[in-house]
Amino acid sequence: MPPFDQPVAQLAASVRAGEQTFSDISNVAIANRQDDLGAYRHIDDDAVRAQAAAADEALAAGDDRGALMGMPISVKDLYGVPGFHIHAGSPTALPEAFTEPGPVVQSLQNALAVITGKTHTVEFAFGGLGTNPHLPTPTNPWDTTSHRVPGGSSSGAGVSLCEGSAVLALGTDTAGSVRIPAAMTGKVGLKTTAKKWSVEGIVPLSSTLDTPGVLANCVDDAIVAFAEIDPDYDDLGSLEAVLPTADVGSLKLGRCDRLFFDELSPGIGEVVEGALAELAFAGSVITGLDIAEVDASYDLFCQGGPVSVELHRFLTAQLPEWIDTLDPNVRARVGDAANLSDADYKKRLANMATWAAAVDAQLATIDVLVAPTVAITPPTIDQVATPEQYGPKNLLALRNTSIANYLGLCAITLPVGLDAAGMPVGLMLMARGHHDERLLAIAKSVELTLGTGPERIGDPPERVG
Repeated sequence: MPPFDQPVAQLAASVRAGEQTFSDISNVAIANRQDDLGAYRHIDDDAVRAQAAAADEALAAGDDRGALMGMPISVKDLYGVPGFHIHAGSPTALPEAFTEPGPVVQSLQNALAVITGKTHTVEFAFGGLGTNPHLPTPTNPWDTTSHRVPGGSSSGAGVSLCEGSAVLALGTDTAGSVRIPAAMTGKVGLKTTAKKWSVEGIVPLSSTLDTPGVLANCVDDAIVAFAEIDPDYDDLGSLEAVLPTADVGSLKLGRCDRLFFDELSPGIGEVVEGALAELAFAGSVITGLDIAEVDASYDLFCQGGPVSVELHRFLTAQLPEWIDTLDPNVRARVGDAANLSDADYKKRLANMATWAAAVDAQLATIDVLVAPTVAITPPTIDQVATPEQYGPKNLLALRNTSIANYLGLCAITLPVGLDAAGMPVGLMLMARGHHDERLLAIAKSVELTLGTGPERIGDPPERVG
C-alpha cells in the first residue's frame, strides 16, 4: 500500500515497527510532487532529505518525538520557516525578520517533522479563490482538462495533499482560507477558535480574525495535528483523554437556511442534503435555526470588516514598498480602508462581539451548525480573469465560511461528494468558540458514518501527459 493511503498514525507506527523509515516516506513525498500542479512557491529536496535523516537518527537513538516525527508537512508561504524565503504571495521577498518561526512552526520543528516546502498563497492571504497574478495559480487536480482554481488563500495546501507530497498542510484562515481550499480539493480543513493558536511568526492579514489551521486527508489526521500543535496538549494521548464522546445517533445538528443554502452551484445542495439525510437516518436530529446575525455578519464582511483596515495598517507600517505592487484584486478589497475612522473601526469590532455573544447562546441548544462549506463549483481561471468576474465569485466562495470567523466559531469541513461538474463538495460543521475538542469529536463521528474522503469521493483523476 502506498504510504499516503494510510493515516498519519499508521504511517508513524509503520516506522516504529521497522517496516520503513522516515527517509523512505520523504522520498515518496518528493517523488509524488507534480510540478505541473504548482503547489509550491519554494522547495528544497536536499533539506527534506536531511530533515528525514535527522528524524531517523533521533528515533534510532531512542529520541521519539511523537506522531508528527518525520512526517512530510507543507507550510503556507505566510509562515516564517528558517532556511526558506518568505514572500506572502508578493513578487518580492519579505525582510529576513519574517522568516523567524512562531509557535506553530516551532511545534513542527520540536517534533522533528519534515517541512516539504512553502506552498503558494493569495497575496497577503486576501482572497478565497486562490489566484495570484504574480505567479501561476496552482491547478485544482480534480479537473484534468480545465485549469480550475484550488481555493484560497491557502492555494497550494490542498494541492500538496492531493498529489501526495505532504500528509498534512499548514494554512491560515481569516474568512475561510483553510476550509475553502480543503473543500475544493476534497480534503478535511480545520479552523480553530481565533486566538487559540498563536499567530506569531505568521504574516498578518487581520489581527482580529487570523487563525492558523490544518488541512488533512481525514479527521484522524487533523486530530493528530491538533494534539501536536495546540499548546494545551503534549501529544495525541493527552488530547484523546479529554475528547468527548460523540455519537451520531444522539447529535443535534442545527441548520440555518438563511444565506448558507442560497445560490448554490448545481449538485452542491443535493450532495449536502444527501449527507444530512444519511446522518438523520443514523439518528441525528436536524433542527432548523433562524440566525439573523448571519446576514449582518456577511454584510460587514462585504464591507471589508476589520480585515481591510488591519491589512492596510500592517502594510503601511511595516511593508510600505509592497503596496505599489499589490494584486489589483487585493487592492480593490482593501478599498478605502485608510479613510475609515477609528470610531467606525471600533464599532465594527463591537458589533461582531455583540453578534458572537447572541449566536453563542443560540448554538448552546445544538451540537454543531451544518452548511455547505463553499457555495460554488471552483471556477476556471478564465472565468475569473477580470475584476468584474473575480469579485462576485470571490465573495460567494467566501460567504459561508466567513460567517464562522465573524461570529467567533470554530469550524471544520469534510468532503462528502462531487457536484455536477465532478468537483468536491464540503460539509461544514461549526461549533461554539472554544469548543474545538467537541468539534473534532463530532467530526470524527460524522466521518465514521459518512466515510473518509477517499472512501466517499475517491481520489482525483489521473492526469495524462
